[in-house]
Formats: sequence, structure tokens, C-alpha cells
Amino acid sequence: MSSIVTDQGIVHYEAYGRGQPVILLHGWLGSWGYWQKTMETLKNQYRCYALDFWGFGDSGKRRSSYEVSDFVSLVDQFMNRLGIESAPVVGHSMGGTVAISLALAKPECVQKVIVVGSPIVGDSLNFFLRMAGKPWIASLVWHIPSALQLGIKFFSPYVAKDGPQWYQMVTHDLSRTTLEAFFISINSLHKTDLRPHLPGITRPILGIYGKGDNVVQPNQAYLIDASVPVSRIRIMSGSKHFPMLDEPQAFNENLAEFLAFGSSSLN
Repeated sequence: MSSIVTDQGIVHYEAYGRGQPVILLHGWLGSWGYWQKTMETLKNQYRCYALDFWGFGDSGKRRSSYEVSDFVSLVDQFMNRLGIESAPVVGHSMGGTVAISLALAKPECVQKVIVVGSPIVGDSLNFFLRMAGKPWIASLVWHIPSALQLGIKFFSPYVAKDGPQWYQMVTHDLSRTTLEAFFISINSLHKTDLRPHLPGITRPILGIYGKGDNVVQPNQAYLIDASVPVSRIRIMSGSKHFPMLDEPQAFNENLAEFLAFGSSSLN
């Protein structure tokens, strides 16, 4: 277990492997743990750094804001503190939106972007996630933990292929999430619209989406394909919102291939 101190608090991360650095970012209500199998797969070629955003996992809980822009600042500070000048950035769901935003704000820090089930437009989020961004609804749900866990358990088969496995992971991570991070981050994500900025992205992007995703509309992949100058998309027919859990071998093969090849081979 490792951590760094930033201007806004402690950032927990795990590092694994040897070689060129790769940054891995989790989604809403998640933590670095979703990337364990991917880190194991990449360990012989890459040094993987999986972070916990502020308010999630084992990172600091004393911030007052948990918006997408705050997490962009977190990744930028993290890379600066560890002396990582530039690296591919992989993000799941909210983490992918952060990765694209970082590539727009700090293109010199990002070699490639890989987004996994990530919203380009906030309205692509499931209705219940959009409602979770309203403070009064979030507070109500948060203070009835048994109802929240029951709801998560009910929806788990629709979120991941192995619903019980995902349920265990998300309830563990939820216990380490703050109320403010819970609703501020998803509300910020709902307000996001990256469509006008996609043509200005100068780094190659891979978009991986599950065909059966019920959390983020998988048609977000086609926005990337249509607007980013150098892009590739993969729609995984056997996956829902967590391709790295639902089809780990195929997911990791797609990721490793994209990391290995130069931008000239992507078109």
C-alpha cells in the first residue's frame, strides 16, 4: 500500500510490474481493485499505477469538491510527484472521462487514452445514476444503507456478468466512500459533455464498451470513433459495464495490443 501527499490530501495507489508506466483510473463507487487482473497481465511489460480518487478507496476523505476537474488535477499532481512525464492513461467509466479530460488539459502528459464504458455525454448515464447526483436523493439513500445495499444487489446482474462478484466488490468500496464524493462526482459526470472537444484531442484513443452495458449507453463509442482524429473502438458482445471483469482475457488482449502499437498503425 503506497500513498503520496498532494495539495488537497492523501492519494492512495498500488504499483505493480516493470517497464514503461501506465496509469489506471477507476469508476464511480470503485477503487484501484478493479484493475488487479489487468495489472497482473501487464506486469512483464509495464509498471502499472492504479489510483484511488479522493473520497474513494483509501485516498483522503477531507476534500469539499469531487468533480471531474478535481480528479484531473489529482492525476496531474500524482504524475508530477512520481516523476512520470508521460504515460498511457486507462480509465473505467468516470475514470475514462477523467482520462479524456486530462488529455485535453495536459496533452503532454498523456501518450494514449483507453476508456472503458465511459460517458462522453452525461445524459448517457443510467437514470438512477443521474438521480444519485441530486443531494437530497443521495442523502436519503445514503442514510438508509440497508435499502442502498438491497438496490445494488437487485441491479448487480444487470451491471456485471458475475453479479455476486461485483456486488461484493462494490459494497466493500462503498463502505469507504464519503457521501460528498458519492453525489458530487456523479453529478459532475452527469453535467459533462465532451463532444465539442473531441476533434481537438491529439492523442490516440481506444474505446472499449460492453454491448450489454446498462449503466452507460455503449453508443458513446461511436462518438469517439466519429470525432477523435486517431481512434479505435471495440464493442465486446459478452460484456456489460465491466469488460475487464466480464471478459478479462479479451479485454486485456485488446488493451495490450493498443498499448504496444504506435499511432500510425491504428487507422
